[in-house]
Amino acid sequence: MELIDNIPVALSVEQVLALLHLDSDGSYAGDVQELVSQAQAVARPKAICDVRYIEQRGENNVDIGGVWFTSRVLRINLGKAERVFPYVATCGTEVEDIDVPSDDIMGKFVLDTIKQMILGAALKSVREHIDKKHAPGQMSAMNPGSLEDWQISEQKQLFSLFGDVESLIGVRLTDSFLMLPLKSVSGMYFPTEISFVSCQLCPRERCSGRRACYDEELKKKYLAPSKNT
Repeated sequence: MELIDNIPVALSVEQVLALLHLDSDGSYAGDVQELVSQAQAVARPKAICDVRYIEQRGENNVDIGGVWFTSRVLRINLGKAERVFPYVATCGTEVEDIDVPSDDIMGKFVLDTIKQMILGAALKSVREHIDKKHAPGQMSAMNPGSLEDWQISEQKQLFSLFGDVESLIGVRLTDSFLMLPLKSVSGMYFPTEISFVSCQLCPRERCSGRRACYDEELKKKYLAPSKNT
């Protein structure tokens, strides 16, 4: 297992303003500058990742490192893979302590955007670490809860691959399997010849995090019964 906690963070006021569609000379520019400065001073994103090997395959589940995961889509995606790279990444608990008044809706929105940028730095470091250490070639990723086929409750199994994740990087699961801090992501990278994005199988139209168009035919291909998966 690898702990990644020396992650560079370079926050840009201009980038935050652009993401929020705010003018640099607008009434919120000063508030954005202040929150960026506070976050830059304390931000410490973290991540853990590992390499695990596929031990057994069922029809709709797969044994990864002695832990069974139930998802037909995951099972198909790992059809030819021998190893996967589970990870948990977070913006860190430090930025959670930045105080924004409860009635400052815009301030909370700005800080939420900044946290997402910090999480992005952590995810980039995970990908770079895997590429450098394991050289897997082209990879795709899946995340518990991103599709109905892979339930969010399987966060528990994924976390079990690492042991005490909270003591390692400060991320804990709630009773409903959400992660705290909220700007945290868990999942698995896997080598693939054809790029896969979970968004391709999700019909939800209004989603700010969409990274690929919904593909109904692809969804049928993944979820239809198969003789030899």
